[in-house]
Amino acid sequence: MAGLTAAAVAAVCFLAYQASANVPADLSAKPKAPSATAPSTSPSGGPKQPDRDPLAVPAASGTGERVVYGLADRRVWLVNGNGRATRTFTVMPSTVSPPPGAYAVTSRSGTVRGSDGVQIEHVVRFATTRDVAIGFSAAVDGSMPEPDPTKKTGGVRMKRADGNALWTFAVIGTKVVVVP
Repeated sequence: MAGLTAAAVAAVCFLAYQASANVPADLSAKPKAPSATAPSTSPSGGPKQPDRDPLAVPAASGTGERVVYGLADRRVWLVNGNGRATRTFTVMPSTVSPPPGAYAVTSRSGTVRGSDGVQIEHVVRFATTRDVAIGFSAAVDGSMPEPDPTKKTGGVRMKRADGNALWTFAVIGTKVVVVP
C-alpha cells in the first residue's frame, strides 16, 4: 500500500512540474489597468458597439401609448403609457413601406386573404402609401416569407402570437409611429 501511495505522489509531482514548466512567462504579470487595454473591435475593424437592448424603444418615436414600427430594425414595439415596451418582436416588411411619421389605426379585420393570396388574421391597418394599404398581420399558417418584390404589397407580417398581442393592443385610433 505504501508503494502505491508513493507512486501516486510521484506522478502528481511530475505532472505539477510539467504544468509549471509550460506556463507562459507573462501569465504571472499583473493585469493592465482597464484604461490601458485595447478596445474590442467589430468584424469590420471599428470599435465594437454595445449590444442594444431589444426592449429599448427608439428615441425619436414620440411619447405615450403607441405602436412603434422600426423600418431598418424590422421590429415592432408595443409601448405603454409610461413609455416602456411591453412587448417587441421582429416582422417581415412588405414591398411598400410607409414613410417615417405618426399614424393612427384606421381599420381592422379578423381574417381575410392578403394581397399575396395568403390567408391572414388580425389585420391592423394604419396607412396608405402609393395606393397600397399598409398594415400589420399574421399568416394563419404561421409563415413569414419574404414578399415577392415584383408585387406591391402592404402587409407587415409577424408570428401569430405577436399578431394576437398587437390585435389586442392596437384598437381603432391607436397611435402608430414609423421610424427609419
